[in-house]
Amino acid sequence: MQVTTVGLDLAKNIFQVHGVTENGEVAFNQALRRAHLFAFFENLPPCLVGMEACGSSHYWARQLNKLGHDVRLIPAMYVKPYVKRGKSDAVDAAAICEAVTRPTMRFVTIKSEEQQGVLFLHRARDLIVRQRTQLSNMLRGLLGEFGIVIAQGIGSAIKFAKSVLDGDKPGIPEVAIDVLSNLSNQLVALHLRVRWYEMRMRLQAKQDPRVMLLRSIPGVGPVTASAIVATAGDASQFKNGREFAAWLGLTPLNRSSGGKERLGRISKMGDRYIRRLLVIGMTSRLRQLKTHPERVDPWARALLERKPTRLATVAMANKTARIIWAVLTKNEHYRPRTT
Repeated sequence: MQVTTVGLDLAKNIFQVHGVTENGEVAFNQALRRAHLFAFFENLPPCLVGMEACGSSHYWARQLNKLGHDVRLIPAMYVKPYVKRGKSDAVDAAAICEAVTRPTMRFVTIKSEEQQGVLFLHRARDLIVRQRTQLSNMLRGLLGEFGIVIAQGIGSAIKFAKSVLDGDKPGIPEVAIDVLSNLSNQLVALHLRVRWYEMRMRLQAKQDPRVMLLRSIPGVGPVTASAIVATAGDASQFKNGREFAAWLGLTPLNRSSGGKERLGRISKMGDRYIRRLLVIGMTSRLRQLKTHPERVDPWARALLERKPTRLATVAMANKTARIIWAVLTKNEHYRPRTT
């Protein structure tokens, strides 16, 4: 009997495949080595293939699509309810095969190689930024033992490190001076590397018209716009702006029951990298309120009068996420309201 649906449990070397026929009968549930997986699907007639959205899933989805299969990626949390008692690769593959056939299941859009290449750039930059922050915090802590205080902000730490390299060394023991010079050199080098990544992102952003559309939104810079396009594409997989904001984890948790509406804190269940970029962008917009109040819309000013600053920035990020969805789906520049 012909196999119609296959659940594929991905791994590094040993993959598990679970296939069922049109009548729901199990045709196979076996383990395959990585070298044999491609040949196995070449011998299968075109069928529906389900996989969890995880590491290497987009690569295998593209490869199996070339063979004529209909590949769909499922968030891992949506597969969990279909896992029967116990935990094994065979059980996971069967759960994936069951979940992919559900009519209300939500799927992840398969990313292209270009999208993954841009995300490659973002992940590397994020690592270097975190390393730079760790190094600057260490400098502050070590120098604080000698009563030397560096002003807040990464710019102040970079400025202090450059002054040390230029010969302006504080009055501390010689062994501490050697360590300080080494750390300062490393901090400046990391800062230059971050600048390189940002310049590379700007060059990459100019090649994608969708990134240029998103940059017309206040508070959305080249890094944020590039990350959103590389992750969400044209946002057509979301029905509306609220669904996109919920995917980013910017909507409140809903614990309503018995006709009573109970909303909690934001879920934080989505892409934390994009969510952080949006919140940082909105924080920058609120800082402009002191120097350039005309650049902040009346809605944001009224919100800041009623709510704490952090709550206001998250609310603005939620609203911006909905605007981003509208800009991507309509393929138009952002046009602020005049009234």
